[in-house]
Amino acid sequence: MPVTDITRNLDERKLTLTAEFAAPVERLWQVYADPRQLERVWGPPGYPATFVDHSLTPGGRMNYYMQGPDGERYHGYWDIQEVNDGQSFRFLDGFAKEDFTPDENLPVGENTFRFESIDGGSRLIATTTYASAEDFQTVLDMGMEEGATQAVNQIDGLVAAA
Repeated sequence: MPVTDITRNLDERKLTLTAEFAAPVERLWQVYADPRQLERVWGPPGYPATFVDHSLTPGGRMNYYMQGPDGERYHGYWDIQEVNDGQSFRFLDGFAKEDFTPDENLPVGENTFRFESIDGGSRLIATTTYASAEDFQTVLDMGMEEGATQAVNQIDGLVAAA
C-alpha cells in the first residue's frame, strides 16, 4: 500500500498523510493535473468522483461530486491558492451544495500537496489544516482518515498501469 504514514496533530488541527509510489514525480503530478485521472482516485472505493470543473492554476476552481453506492451525491470544491508545477499545490477543500456554492455549515480544510523524488519513485505529502478543533473533529468523525487513505492507495494502480 502506498500510504506509509498518517499523523494527526490535534493541537495544530492538522492531518498529514505520506504515501510512496514506484513512479516518477512527473507521473504522480499528472494524476492531479488531469481531471479524468483524478476522478479515478479522488474519493474512497465505491464513491467515484466526477470533476465538472478543473483548473489547477492559482485562483482556479475545481468543482466535483462523489457518488455513493446508494446514488447519493456529495459535492465539493477546491479553490486553488498556489501551484508550483510538478512540485506542489495548495488549495482550500470545502463541502458544497448541489450548485457548488460552499456549504457554510461544514468545515473547509487548507491543503498542501507536495511531491518529492525518492529512490525508485516518488513521495506525496498531503497536509490538511482546519481553522478550529471543532472543524477538525467534524471531518475526523466523518471518516476523513480512512477515506483519504483508501483514496490515495488507489493511485498506485493508476500510475502502475501507465
